[in-house]
Amino acid sequence: MPETAFLITAFATLFVVIDPPGLVPMFIALTRGMSDEKRVAMARRACLIAAALLTLFGLFGEAILGFIGISMSAFRIAGGILLFLTALDMLFERRTQRREGQSAEPDHDPSVFPLATPLIAGPGAIATMILLVGQAEAMGGAAWTGAAVVIGLMLVMMVVTWAFLLASPPLERMLGRTGVIVITRLLGMLLAALSVQFVIDGVKQTGLIG
Repeated sequence: MPETAFLITAFATLFVVIDPPGLVPMFIALTRGMSDEKRVAMARRACLIAAALLTLFGLFGEAILGFIGISMSAFRIAGGILLFLTALDMLFERRTQRREGQSAEPDHDPSVFPLATPLIAGPGAIATMILLVGQAEAMGGAAWTGAAVVIGLMLVMMVVTWAFLLASPPLERMLGRTGVIVITRLLGMLLAALSVQFVIDGVKQTGLIG
């Protein structure tokens, strides 16, 4: 069984990497115009999918990536490119236009992409799960004990994330339409910068740049 200090560190690391409070304005931007009921369903689906992905990679991450010949650096670069496309949508009002009926997409579902992945279960969270499971197993005990503990902490974090996402509708009503538009543009810029950082980190891991 991992030590208490490791459990605290692991939980704090997952909280920082997943960043539930930071997901709230992004969730508002991605689900603007949806009913509260649909948002609840989106939040639940996104957290369940993210939990499944993080569990899978926590248990078999290195083996899966190695088997199909994908390095973690390539995974980071791909995640960064996908996030950048989402940021362009937010910056240039294509998402706003669709939500306001100029090009309606009633079946639009952001719960899988970009919410579940790469925003919740992104390259950083996946890499963190792989590293934490490795550290926990190295501390001794049964082979699966460390992995089970880390996965348990991650599931608690998914519940925390879900609770934060459920708080988004009242926050949107408080901000109003103008406030949400401003936040959407700002987050689009920040998301673009984050996506570029993912790509830079991935390229650094390849050794092409220092």
